[in-house]
Amino acid sequence: MHHDVSHLLSRLVNGTLPLRQIYFASNNSPAPELACRVDFPRLEIMLDGEFTDAAVSDTLMPGDVLYVPAGGWNAPQMNMPATTCSILFAKQQLGFSLVQWDGTSYHTLAKQQVARRGPRIGSFLLQTLNELQMQPQEQQTARCVIASLLSHCCDLLGSQIQTASRSQALFEAIRSYIDDNYATPLTRESVAEGFYISPNYLSHLFQKTGAVGFNEYLNHTRLEHARALLKGYDLKVKDVAHACGFADSNYFCRLFRKNTERSPSEYRRQYHSQLTAKN
Repeated sequence: MHHDVSHLLSRLVNGTLPLRQIYFASNNSPAPELACRVDFPRLEIMLDGEFTDAAVSDTLMPGDVLYVPAGGWNAPQMNMPATTCSILFAKQQLGFSLVQWDGTSYHTLAKQQVARRGPRIGSFLLQTLNELQMQPQEQQTARCVIASLLSHCCDLLGSQIQTASRSQALFEAIRSYIDDNYATPLTRESVAEGFYISPNYLSHLFQKTGAVGFNEYLNHTRLEHARALLKGYDLKVKDVAHACGFADSNYFCRLFRKNTERSPSEYRRQYHSQLTAKN
């Protein structure tokens, strides 16, 4: 089975994996021991296999969906291997969880979160499901509402992917700019201004997308070029520092030693000594 959440939801929306019976769990009856109960509404979607659930006293088959309202509960009883997709509609985000029961233990196949933003489409559809609890026999309507809700989830997941792609593209452009202009007096503020973003967002972009801070990346780039100059040219240390964008040669020497455990001069001597030994 494909473990990508977006792919699975798309199959349910376009009918490749048809929606069957829509069940409604009650939030009024007392929950049995070990029941799953949360403060937000949930969808439990049966993808493969089958299981019974005390919330509806019935067996759920592939394509069946159980809607659990806020404060409601369900208590699945797995008697054979089964795979389910759970969607939790919290206030600020949606939580997706793909879980498999292999007959002896549970395995989380996929887990994902996405922010709830934009029009309150999801909230309106959930309210409709709450009203449909009073008329569970209206299955065609319930399936349409569930399909619309899943389509809304797909849109949010797709928007997250697009946002991530835009962030990655912006990060790559900024990194390329630094690689080309490392020798100039770059600062977080000047680079952010050049790309029409705030300095705080620039820092966030490097930490989230590049997993490294802006200054850390800038210094790493400058030190890489400094090592190349020390190996290939007989320049004074202060000239190497200035050529690589370090205005303060003493700071350059401290940073170089911190990263290589050698001073620039020691690094150059050791490199040439090793080069002579090879020849």
